[in-house]
Amino acid sequence: MTVTASPALLRTRDGWHRMAEHVLAAGQFSASGTIRLRPCPGGFSTVVGIDGRQLAVVGNRLVILDGGERRETPLTTVGAAADFAGVTPGLRGSYSPVTPADPDAPLSVDTEAARLLADWYALTETALRRFTAGLGVTTEPVLWPEHLDVAIAVDAVNYGGSLGDDAIPEPYLYVGPHEGPPTGPSVDAAFWNAPFGAAVTVDRIRTPDEAVGFFLQGRALIDRSRT
Repeated sequence: MTVTASPALLRTRDGWHRMAEHVLAAGQFSASGTIRLRPCPGGFSTVVGIDGRQLAVVGNRLVILDGGERRETPLTTVGAAADFAGVTPGLRGSYSPVTPADPDAPLSVDTEAARLLADWYALTETALRRFTAGLGVTTEPVLWPEHLDVAIAVDAVNYGGSLGDDAIPEPYLYVGPHEGPPTGPSVDAAFWNAPFGAAVTVDRIRTPDEAVGFFLQGRALIDRSRT
């Protein structure tokens, strides 16, 4: 997968992030007390939903699934999207949001950039499910709105995929031991290349199997360091 941190991708990621925090997570937390989201074809969606409605961001549109009815609208502003979804905009009562809650600031979501980000979510989720299946672990991947990443935690280690951030602009996979990266003379410093652990960017991961290989390598190195 070839993805660069182009201006269109960065604007799209920002628009998705604001929607994740201030519409989907905000509405779901107010109704059900959880901020957990999940990837879906073309984007991401609520998990529990809001009074029987599931909300999804698909490309540059907000989709509402209410029983057998489907409604959708283009993404223009957080305020307009929240009004269409029937929720109060702005995440309150959970963590301190990363993105601004301005309901009237324009959302700039490019359809091609959104497709690339959605493909990265799909690859990450598939890899995480194969990884945990191989371990015999039943852990459901979660899309966390504060980081806009899809992740799991196994044996005090976070494994996941991010759409990119200030430190690493491109989408990337990561392995993050809760105690921090291993230290010592025998540690593979080339693998542990980030303050939180290890990261590999999208340009080096072409398939879910390659992503699983990265997660397995991290797990093996951590297991070795803990013995």
